[in-house]
Amino acid sequence: MGTPPIDALAKACEVRPGEPEDAVQGVAASYVGAPATVAEASELMRAAAEHGLAVVPRGAGTKLHWGAPPERCDLVVETRRLGRLIEHTAGDLVVRAEAGLPLDELQERVAGTRQQLALDGVVPGSTVGGVIAAATPGPRGLLYGSARDLLIGITVIRADGVIAHAGGKVVKNVAGYDLGKLFTGSRGTLGLITEAAFRLHPLPQASAYVTATAGDAAEALAFVRALLRSPLVPSAIEVDGPGPINVAVLLEGFAEAVPARTDAARALIGGETGAEPPPWWGRLPGGEVLAEVRAAPSKLTAIFADLAGAGTTRIRGSAGRGVWHVGLPAGGAEETLGRLRRHGSAVVLAAPDGARLDRWGPLAALPLMRRVKDQFDPEHRLSPGRFAGGI
Repeated sequence: MGTPPIDALAKACEVRPGEPEDAVQGVAASYVGAPATVAEASELMRAAAEHGLAVVPRGAGTKLHWGAPPERCDLVVETRRLGRLIEHTAGDLVVRAEAGLPLDELQERVAGTRQQLALDGVVPGSTVGGVIAAATPGPRGLLYGSARDLLIGITVIRADGVIAHAGGKVVKNVAGYDLGKLFTGSRGTLGLITEAAFRLHPLPQASAYVTATAGDAAEALAFVRALLRSPLVPSAIEVDGPGPINVAVLLEGFAEAVPARTDAARALIGGETGAEPPPWWGRLPGGEVLAEVRAAPSKLTAIFADLAGAGTTRIRGSAGRGVWHVGLPAGGAEETLGRLRRHGSAVVLAAPDGARLDRWGPLAALPLMRRVKDQFDPEHRLSPGRFAGGI
C-alpha cells in the first residue's frame, strides 16, 4: 500500500485536513497545504501530482467564490506564508514580492520611497497572486495599464511541481510562451503563482477628483468623451449609476499643475472637486450576480438602456476604457447577459450557488485556451472546471 496522500503532502510543508470553511463554492477540500517557500510549494505540488490530486490555489480567499465551482478539490494550496517583499530596487522602479503578500502592504512599503504599484485593490484584502490570477481591472488602468502591463517577471509552480521562472521586459520561457500574460487572469488553472515582479511609478505630488452628475446616460457619455479628447491626461474616468449617473475623473501630477487641470475639468463637465474619491470609486457594485462587461466606451448609453428593464441593477467602472462591473438580480440575469453580449463581452464573476448561467458567453479563443491548458496541465488537475469551457 502506498503512502497516504496527507503523509506525502506533509513531507513538503504544513498540511492539515480540510474543514467546512475551506470548501470552494460548496465543494469540500480534503486537505489544505501552506508552503512557506517556493521550494516547499514545489514539493507540495509534486506530491499532489504523484497522488493525482486536484489543486485549487487560495490567497486571501477574497475572490474564491468567483468562477464556476471546481469539479473536485482535493487540495487547497494557500499562499498566506508566502508573504514576503523580496526586493525593492527603487532606483530601477522595480519591486519583487511573493504571491501571498497583501497588495495594500506592498503599496505601503514602496510608498516610503515615493513610489507606487499603480494597481487598484478593487477587492479589499487582495494578495499579489490574487491580483494577477483574477486580473480585475481598476480605475487607474486608463493611464497606467493593467496587471498584464505592469508585470515584468513571474515565478510559478507547474502542475508537476517544476519551478518555472520568467523575467525581464520580454517575459518568455524556453517554449516561447509569455508566461506573465498567460498567468494573468488564469484563475489558478495553469499553475501556482509564487512570486511576481512589477514595474513601479513615482507617486504623484498631488491629485484631485472632479465628480459631476449627468442627466442621463447620453450626457454621461458626453462627459467621458470631453475628458478623453481634452489635453488633461486623466488617470481614471469612472461612472456609477443609474439614478443618478455620476461621472468622476482623477487628475494627478505636479502640485503646481493639478489645480489648473482641475478647473479645466470642471469647465468641461461641471461638478465638484475633492481631495478624496467618491465613496463608490473603485468598488464593485452589489447584486446577486456580478458581471464584468467589456465594450467600446461609446457603448455606454446602449448598456444603460439594456439594463433599464433588468430590475435592480448597478453599473460601475472605467468608462474611459470600456470596462464596467454590473450587479444584477439573479432572476432574468441570463437574458440580460445576452443583451449585453451584443456590445462586447460579459463574463459572470460571481453568482449564487446553483445558478444556471452561461458565465462566459461565446469565446473565439477557446480552442487555443484548451491547447494551452493541455500543455500546462495535461491531467486537468488545477482548478478543474473553474474557467471558460470547463477548463
